[in-house]
Amino acid sequence: MSGRFQTIAMRIAQALPVVMGVVVVSFILTRALPGDPAVYFAGQSATDESIQQVREALGLDKSLPQQFFIYLGDLLRGDLGQSLSTGQPVISDLARRLPASLELTLTALVLACSVAIPLGVMAAKKPGSLQDHICRVFVTAGVSLPTFFTGILLVYIFYYLIGIAPSPLGRLDFLYIEPDHITGFYLIDSALVGDWETFFGALKQLVLPAITLALFTMAPIARMTRAAMLTALSSDFIRTAKAAGLTNSKVLYGYAFRNALLPVITTLGMVFSFMLGANVLVEKVFAWPGIGSYAVEALVSSDYAAVQGFVLTMAILFVLLNLIIDISYSLIDPRIGFEAQS
Repeated sequence: MSGRFQTIAMRIAQALPVVMGVVVVSFILTRALPGDPAVYFAGQSATDESIQQVREALGLDKSLPQQFFIYLGDLLRGDLGQSLSTGQPVISDLARRLPASLELTLTALVLACSVAIPLGVMAAKKPGSLQDHICRVFVTAGVSLPTFFTGILLVYIFYYLIGIAPSPLGRLDFLYIEPDHITGFYLIDSALVGDWETFFGALKQLVLPAITLALFTMAPIARMTRAAMLTALSSDFIRTAKAAGLTNSKVLYGYAFRNALLPVITTLGMVFSFMLGANVLVEKVFAWPGIGSYAVEALVSSDYAAVQGFVLTMAILFVLLNLIIDISYSLIDPRIGFEAQS
């Protein structure tokens, strides 16, 4: 067990240069953004003198190396700066918005897996059959439609035409009271305090954006599941298991599916990373207060601190995600140990 913890610590240490590289690159790229945050902050009617005063107050009058070392010192103290758009500390904005994005992304990923993985297994059992063609058509249609179009279409059908969905205006309808902040996940927080009315209200708001995001991500999961299952089912150990008289379900799920899980988990990690960073269109359609929309607003206003905080947060999440995937490998297949991956 101590060896495993040492390897985890080594993995985190190996990720530090990556995070440092992200800090440097994000700092340089934000300074290359068009627009001047001092002009944005001072207002359209500001004079050159007032703009210069704002630039000095923001520290933008200093050289780039000076600005970088000041930013680096603030990072070491846990200070991500203050957002010009909201007037709040960036770390507070991210802490408030990140749970919203994670709740949407995780819900969509669970929904996508619950449909795409069984579809992939079903298609691999009988390649070239009607089930296989249905699987291909379904996942191809989902990935071919842009997320903003799918979201608008679902809103039009289920909100405007049928009227069974709530208004697409954020995480919770105005009829409900926001649950006490425990984890930041409305479903979990309301369930922990036993507020089931708020729980179902938050769940109803979550359904359409989660379906929109899940439809777009089903294709890579279903395709990888199908390909991994086809490879596993054609392996020698599967033929041996069938020859030993094991049941089809035991062969399919006890042996083939377990061996096919490793590439599927790798795909899930990539899909989750993509969903978390690219769900801004879904957040915009459904007025979802996540970090994707926050980053876009920061880019438009050349809000350096907010953009850098967003990029750093995403980098840390990706590092943690890769670590979780490595741990999942060793849990699924004990033959793959941490020492073997080092």
